[in-house]
Amino acid sequence: MNATALIAEDEPLLAQALAAELARAWPALQVLATVGDGASAVTQALALKPDVLFFDIRMPGQTGLEAAVELADEWPEGDNFPALVFVTAYDQYAVQAFEAQAVDYVLKPVQAARLQKTVAKLQQQLAQRTQGSADSNPLEATLDQLRHLLAGTAAATQPALKVIQASVGTAIRMVPVDEVSYFEAADKYVRVLTADHEYLIRTPLKELLPQLDAQAFWQVHRGTVVRAAAIDSVTRDEAGKLHLALKGHGEKLPVSRLYAHLFRAMYPSAPRAAAWQRAWPIRLPPRCGRGQCQPDRGRSCPAIHRCCAAGVAPA
Repeated sequence: MNATALIAEDEPLLAQALAAELARAWPALQVLATVGDGASAVTQALALKPDVLFFDIRMPGQTGLEAAVELADEWPEGDNFPALVFVTAYDQYAVQAFEAQAVDYVLKPVQAARLQKTVAKLQQQLAQRTQGSADSNPLEATLDQLRHLLAGTAAATQPALKVIQASVGTAIRMVPVDEVSYFEAADKYVRVLTADHEYLIRTPLKELLPQLDAQAFWQVHRGTVVRAAAIDSVTRDEAGKLHLALKGHGEKLPVSRLYAHLFRAMYPSAPRAAAWQRAWPIRLPPRCGRGQCQPDRGRSCPAIHRCCAAGVAPA
């Protein structure tokens, strides 16, 4: 099988060792490129579209897990997502997490026997895709694995935060967390937005997230966390991407693929929406600019649009 691969490993000697072992275990595999950081891994993977990714779990700037999440969000709709293998030094917690989610991994230093098992599994997986016998969408399966891995790393270790301390000039403003509509990462700061004000804090979003009540605040993008009660509506654009409208805010916030499952109950996937559209034809009123619809010939719309589910008639 003429498969291709991308290696992301920040230690050149280890990258060379992995490539050499792969050449012995899988001579037909073509390594298209080797990169040393997560951002380059995402860029090269999107450009080269390899069949297999070997991502070091610890890389400068962006970890292998973070790079995989970004890549999954940017991956073209309809293309098979590459088989993903994490490369890591031995860490009991990481290994247990990978095995619990059936995630492929290779330990450093690379051992030929262990790598051979991984290669055999990858070859079988790629053969199933070629024959059209793979169980489900590879991207969806990978997203599910990544969600569980991220959930394990973001477990709260302290009581939920009640107040945000934000600097305003020479003063410090105490902002109740319940008043926050959403948090958004912005360079070296995090924007804290309420219905009336915007503040900047230096606490990184990844440190802030475990301190928030997971039932009240939902991460919807790698750089955005929203208060669930502040969400006004969810819409899908022509490309199939979800966007949130928040109460009191004019901008639309994008929802990444990793977190789209949070809204499946109120908004169907693109294939399901298309199927429902065929089964229950609807017409859009001329003045309707918010996706509001009206059932055609008296038949009920099965929640293709949020307004239908709520029984709201268009203006």
